[in-house]
Amino acid sequence: MWTGEFEGKVLYVQTHGEDDPGRCATPFFLAASAAAMEVEVGIYFTMYGPQLLKKTVVDKIGPKGDRGQRLSYFVKQATDLGVRLWVCQPSLDLNDLVIEDLIDGVEMIGGAAFNDLAMNADAVVSF
Repeated sequence: MWTGEFEGKVLYVQTHGEDDPGRCATPFFLAASAAAMEVEVGIYFTMYGPQLLKKTVVDKIGPKGDRGQRLSYFVKQATDLGVRLWVCQPSLDLNDLVIEDLIDGVEMIGGAAFNDLAMNADAVVSF
């Protein structure tokens, strides 16, 4: 899954969903910062994290809930810098979602692929 085009690799893991908006933007912000440092970066969304990738959510909430900067701003900032977004296949089921409910550019992976990403990352940060 990692391209190997960069010296460092950072994997962020997002477990919180739309019911905890204060935690929604930080993984995108930190991932964008790491990508700007020319590090290969990805965010893995598991448990309730896939809720943040819903097309109906990214323009609805932000870190201050329904006030301030929208989540879509942070998502665009990260993906424009090359951050990859991976979603946990079983977590889609947990949240009654299908991949078509999510924003463009999200890749669905399973547990083995996640473990491979984590084992080959230089750092794994969980939210």
